[in-house]
Amino acid sequence: MRSLWLGLGYLILAAGCSRAPSAATAESGAAVAAPAGPSARAADRSSREESSPHERAVRFARFRDVHAEAGIQHVYINGERGRCLLFETTGGGAGWLDYDADGRWDLYLNQGGDATAGPNDNQPTDRLFRNRGDGTFDDVTEPARLRECRYSQGVAVGDFDNDGFDDVYVTNLGGNTLFHNQGDGTFLDVTDQAKVRDGRWSASAAWADLDLDGDLDLYVTNYCVDDPMRPAECKSRKGKPSVCHPRNMSPWPDEVYINRGDGTFSAEFQARGFTDPDGRGLGVAVADFNNDGLPDVFVSNDTTANYLFVNQGDGKFKDMALVLGCATDAHGSTMANMGIAVYDFDRNGWLDVYVTHFRDESDSLYRNYGDGGFQDESALLGIRAPTIDRLSFGVVMADFNQDGLPEMVLSCGHIENAPDYPFYRMAPLYFAFDGRRWHEAGKEVGAYFHGKYVGRAIAACDDDDDGDLDLAVAHENSPAALLRNESERGHWLKFLFRGRQSNRRGIGCRIAVEAGPTKYVQELCGGTSYAATHQPALIVGLGRWDSPCRVTVRWPSGLVQTLHEVRPDQTLVLDESQAAR
Repeated sequence: MRSLWLGLGYLILAAGCSRAPSAATAESGAAVAAPAGPSARAADRSSREESSPHERAVRFARFRDVHAEAGIQHVYINGERGRCLLFETTGGGAGWLDYDADGRWDLYLNQGGDATAGPNDNQPTDRLFRNRGDGTFDDVTEPARLRECRYSQGVAVGDFDNDGFDDVYVTNLGGNTLFHNQGDGTFLDVTDQAKVRDGRWSASAAWADLDLDGDLDLYVTNYCVDDPMRPAECKSRKGKPSVCHPRNMSPWPDEVYINRGDGTFSAEFQARGFTDPDGRGLGVAVADFNNDGLPDVFVSNDTTANYLFVNQGDGKFKDMALVLGCATDAHGSTMANMGIAVYDFDRNGWLDVYVTHFRDESDSLYRNYGDGGFQDESALLGIRAPTIDRLSFGVVMADFNQDGLPEMVLSCGHIENAPDYPFYRMAPLYFAFDGRRWHEAGKEVGAYFHGKYVGRAIAACDDDDDGDLDLAVAHENSPAALLRNESERGHWLKFLFRGRQSNRRGIGCRIAVEAGPTKYVQELCGGTSYAATHQPALIVGLGRWDSPCRVTVRWPSGLVQTLHEVRPDQTLVLDESQAAR
């Protein structure tokens, strides 16, 4: 398969040729419309505007912001004071974890402060909110002994030592932090012992088992070279302070930390074949994009080409984004790439990639044609027009209302924070897929979507344990939101994982749910969104299907587990010890 991808990837570059497998719809088993391939369509997709009629009635989810009643009172302070510094624009992370292993999902929110003052005891700290199980949360930051005084950007949660307790890696400006969960409700800073400090400006990070040895490794995206003590300052054409363009600042290369299994990590970015000559990384997602059973790494870079590091099977990776069609947009232009969503939206069995972009660029939705690589079909699928006037960071694609078809939620907000800039705050976006095209309908799904914010991370979790996904959204200089999912729902299945040979949370597990003629494929990815960590769970919407399903699970170890006659509307905890050997 790997050689086929490489060979046909070059054919894409030369001739634009690909193959599009069919897929089944949610309710009838009929094929979801998929074009015959890039060669069968006009070269300029932008001429096909988002004006075709709906193929069927679009069902919208419903969300309500409950952060105040839930007791989550948190504002990410970016420290802006009119100087328009670039590092003021990228922070605001959110991550879900079960820090006390009580089965209820808790929320970690990053904090900024005044980056120009450096880390000190007067800086505000990140916060941890414990889920009480009744819809409310307690701030347990101090009892948990969490003290993060650096200028934080994002958070990656993973059980790196497989002891059953979630650990926390915080990306910062000028040095990251690894908090080891002690198992007694407290954390210990083990950054220096573990050798994962980094000293640069990190944005997103992803835990995943890159070498498939059973424990989690760490991919860290790094952004621009800047010193908060002597920050780069730029001016507009009118001589006023303005945020520096990233291309005017040198890039930092990313880093990969390989878990040695003894509490320490080895920095092996170049040794593993990764390259980053001009990246400015912001987002990262780890998943099996070519269906060979090995984890690959997709990195979104600001103003430069994306990377798709394909696992070569020998412990090394090779960037194949250009030849596989996901390095640039449909016109071959490099974009300001931020957040990433990974989902098989057309149900052809291959994971697709959505990347958020800058205002006036429109987002990219890369449909995965398997052996034929990727194609940016944002205009063809209804994405281009609604996103052209937004700057989006965080993004989650999931079946929020469980009708069998996915939706998307995007956080929006500009980076230009000059006092007189009119587009700084933006309304978030919500899209629903009808089987052929995506339709933006933010104002139909809740009052939150009528407001304007400087949105950054979005992290998904079933925090009320009712079988659907809720969302935490981080904003700069305004309260974080907790969007409770109150949708009218279809049938569903929810999966949690307990690895034995594989990592304990099952990151990298892939499931296939067969509901009659329809097959749904999902993967528990590392990373995704922006500066965020989701609950390590997979929820499959089944629409009207209420009969038993067949479920197949492929663990990162290669073991396969099959369950027959699985009734819908339940949560399953899958244990790798039950998988076939």
